[in-house]
Amino acid sequence: MAYGKDGKGTKLMILTGGEGTPLSVTVAEANQAEVTRVEPLIEHRVTNQMPKRLLYDPAVDSDPLRDQLKLQTIELICPHRKNRKRAPTQDGRPLRRYKRRYRVERTISWLKTRRRIATRHEYHPHLFYGFAQLACLCVVMNGF
Repeated sequence: MAYGKDGKGTKLMILTGGEGTPLSVTVAEANQAEVTRVEPLIEHRVTNQMPKRLLYDPAVDSDPLRDQLKLQTIELICPHRKNRKRAPTQDGRPLRRYKRRYRVERTISWLKTRRRIATRHEYHPHLFYGFAQLACLCVVMNGF
């Protein structure tokens, strides 16, 4: 990561457990596609267990990503984009789990209460990544 504060911004991606516990966090440039950042997010998790399902918003609705995650036995559950050209790959049954996505949004909200995460003041991305990890640790410790 060789970018500073002069870019378009920073994207903070978080992998959470079923109850909203942060398991992984990555920092990337805001102009990168989220589809390319999903796999590094899964690789940098703190648990050894692979997730069974991945709930995400329509930003990662991609057939190659679905196929790649299926090879790792991970089911991608996300609504299809409205402008999708190909036929739908999932019916409505897995999308019933999508209503629990509020837990992920709640965790993001908990992280954004930390001032250093809400507004990035650091020039170097590794410092911002460290503060993001520290904020995740604070969220986990508040759960005890």
